[in-house]
Amino acid sequence: MKTNRSQVPFSNAPHHSADKAITLAFTGASGAPYGLRLLECLLAADYQVYLLISSAARVVMATEHGLKLPSGPEAAQKVLVDYLKCPADKLIVCGKDDWFSPVASGSAAPKQMVVCPCSAGSVAAIAHGMSDNLIERAADVVLKERGQLLLVVRESPFSTLHLENMLKLSQLGVTIMPAAPGFYHQPQSIDDLVDFMVARVLDHLGIEQGLVPRWGYDQRL
Repeated sequence: MKTNRSQVPFSNAPHHSADKAITLAFTGASGAPYGLRLLECLLAADYQVYLLISSAARVVMATEHGLKLPSGPEAAQKVLVDYLKCPADKLIVCGKDDWFSPVASGSAAPKQMVVCPCSAGSVAAIAHGMSDNLIERAADVVLKERGQLLLVVRESPFSTLHLENMLKLSQLGVTIMPAAPGFYHQPQSIDDLVDFMVARVLDHLGIEQGLVPRWGYDQRL
């Protein structure tokens, strides 16, 4: 699915601050536009983004957004930098088996991580500490280091297993945020629905956003 929206302005200022770094993972759930828009907003907010992309996520991205990402991390990074027109040094795409990546170690990984979209399979693997690929390992690192982990889960309906896994993670402090946009902002397009969810993620990360009017402030019934 291709969407049209105005470009988000990117800062050209270099940055290397640890508190301006974040891990973002795309998995094979439906909802590629959520992940891509969130990536765009994080880069615009001057964050260093470590991006992890599963094989299934590349298929979903091509199917839903028409964006074909190569399997090689460097090639995928170039495609995304060209697509988003962002500074190349802000985005680091990591391979699924790149165990030397900073996100694989508690001594170097960002303290915040978002999996968006997050498949039910990824939820299960993270809930049980599988760490069979870099996405699962990065999530495990954030959990053990008492960081902030957000999972934008996209599945319907939820099975009992899905709910049990999400409950387990919620009890460990993980924010479970199903991709369920609201309608009180009177969306006029798919982009408006995507922005609703991305705005909620940014709010929980403590990042300023003006994507969606806030309830009770910018509108009156």
